[in-house]
Amino acid sequence: MAGLPCRIIKKTQRLLAEPVPGIKAEPGESSALYFHVVIAGLQDSPFQGGTFKLELLLAEEYPMAAPEVRFMTKIYHPNVDKLGRICLDILKARAWTRLYAMNNI
Repeated sequence: MAGLPCRIIKKTQRLLAEPVPGIKAEPGESSALYFHVVIAGLQDSPFQGGTFKLELLLAEEYPMAAPEVRFMTKIYHPNVDKLGRICLDILKARAWTRLYAMNNI
């Protein structure tokens, strides 16, 4: 993880030491800015019992630039396009602010 901003290193270490229930996120082998993510479907939702794989890529400029997130598992959701990209305004470059990243990766 040499050469990465301290913020990314600390948050990655915390994420690995204190995983979020229902979410598994691990840095990729080739880049510490790339994460393999697995999310369990929420109980009492149409996604209950499902396991969803995603990829997350932090920009070199993170947290000043939005991360890229994409579902690798096929999913039907109004905010996910057919390529698995999450369609939310806050993930667009014009709307992103580093404040979204203050408590999360």
